[in-house]
Amino acid sequence: MRSTTNAPTGPGLGFASALVRMSHLVQHVFADVSRERDITPQQAQLLCVLTDAPAGMTDLTRLLHLEKSSLTGLVDRVERRGLVRRVRDGADRRACRVELTSEGEVLAVQVHGEIVSRLEKLAEGLHDDDRTRVASSLIHLLAQTPWAATH
Repeated sequence: MRSTTNAPTGPGLGFASALVRMSHLVQHVFADVSRERDITPQQAQLLCVLTDAPAGMTDLTRLLHLEKSSLTGLVDRVERRGLVRRVRDGADRRACRVELTSEGEVLAVQVHGEIVSRLEKLAEGLHDDDRTRVASSLIHLLAQTPWAATH
């Protein structure tokens, strides 16, 4: 494995390598915020995904890239903490949707807001045009990836 101290930075860093390093940075932000809120990074991801609307288990497995059994365990743990609840899907009685409780919504908004704030702070040194260009490029990439397009 290559040492990060010798890893290229700046213009010499390739696109894919830069995305990998950015991914690690985002994971660190999730981990730091999660630790401060006494939840796991996966629980934070689940809460953030649910801030927009309740989601079905199948959608959550795709969005969080988890096996069904792992997602079930994650939802069980977050449900025991009173942050989410399972509700019957009106369109399919066999299925359920996961939604935030009132307490979960408060925590989800706090966690999401803190993560966004810290990531925005990282970009403070960029010119507005550069920030817009990076955001536009990332949105374009996400739109081309069906499993990532929603969140």
